[in-house]
Amino acid sequence: MNALVIGLGNPGEQYAPTRHNVGQMVLDELASRGGGALSVHKKTRTRAATVRLAGQPVVLGAPMSFMNVSGGPVSSLAKYHAVDPEAVIVLHDELDIPFGEVRLKRGGGSGGHNGLKDITKALGTPDYVRVRVGIGRPPGRMEPAAFVLKPFGATERKELPFLLDAAADAVEAVLADGLEAAQQRFHTKS
Repeated sequence: MNALVIGLGNPGEQYAPTRHNVGQMVLDELASRGGGALSVHKKTRTRAATVRLAGQPVVLGAPMSFMNVSGGPVSSLAKYHAVDPEAVIVLHDELDIPFGEVRLKRGGGSGGHNGLKDITKALGTPDYVRVRVGIGRPPGRMEPAAFVLKPFGATERKELPFLLDAAADAVEAVLADGLEAAQQRFHTKS
């Protein structure tokens, strides 16, 4: 298997429409594009599917655990499919990027994102690719932890399909052309 794409989020219907679950929303878009559907993979505590994206087989995975303890399921799925940590792509929400923008990077710190912190610990390296889906900063004095667990606002919901498409396009660009070429494409304003 060439790559493992992970969509971060929290389990349960009450979390499905929240900003923190945007990674899983993008994963669902990728599953749709690849003609697959995520199903429970009991051995790894994930919902997973194998699809073809950018002309290659790719495993899609969503931990069935809460975001902050997603490292174990991610590591288990990577080991099950013999995917090296460097070939793991993690989709996640990013407060420090304006809503509607997508940024790509390999490695680095967790930026206070406990899901990334747990994945780095479980994989034993921070050197996986991150597709950072911009959700923007909370308004006023709202706590970031409360903001990420709220559903997108009405205006954001209208724009959300475009953001999910852009993030899915970014994953496919990484798979097809490599991280550097994808960064040049998605980090350049047209």
